[in-house]
Amino acid sequence: MISVRRRCSARITAGLVLMLALAACGSSDDKVSGDTSTTTKGKPSASGPIRTVTATDYEYAGITDPIVAGTRLVLHNEAPAELHEMVVVRRPAGETRTAAEIAKLPEAELDAILGGGPPALVMLARPGEDGKVAVGEAVLPPGEYIAFCAIPQGVDPDEYFDPKNQTADGPPNVEGGPPHFTLGMAGDLTVE
Repeated sequence: MISVRRRCSARITAGLVLMLALAACGSSDDKVSGDTSTTTKGKPSASGPIRTVTATDYEYAGITDPIVAGTRLVLHNEAPAELHEMVVVRRPAGETRTAAEIAKLPEAELDAILGGGPPALVMLARPGEDGKVAVGEAVLPPGEYIAFCAIPQGVDPDEYFDPKNQTADGPPNVEGGPPHFTLGMAGDLTVE
């Protein structure tokens, strides 16, 4: 069984490769160019409110209060050195544990809960920057979600994004510690 971290990282890696390719081509009408007001097809996103989720070492601020449907999410990384992401997956029906409780589960249980499908949203943010969408859309449909960061502790952001470290079937081939969610970087998110 492929772990949640590897499965999410494979999708993130595909998004990163797309981000790098688009950045190299100088595209200005796609969501990964840094303009968070557009979607992948260059169409304006919802003109509704914006909710900034702030990433620090190792927690999120700004996701505990319910989010109004149509709100565009922005991930801002206030950490001085760590790369952070926000992987958002729909909470499975009947799952009542908090994201913090789920993050502490053994890998097999974690896979059973979070590994059922693609993430609804993945945003990556370098230290001191707003994130870029790698997977999904920054406006989530109503529902209950779990957000977590699977970036390994201590990863050099430049090494993580370097194309030579990308792999086809998993996370970039870089040195690092445990995933940030094991250090407490997980949260519950509700869109109403």
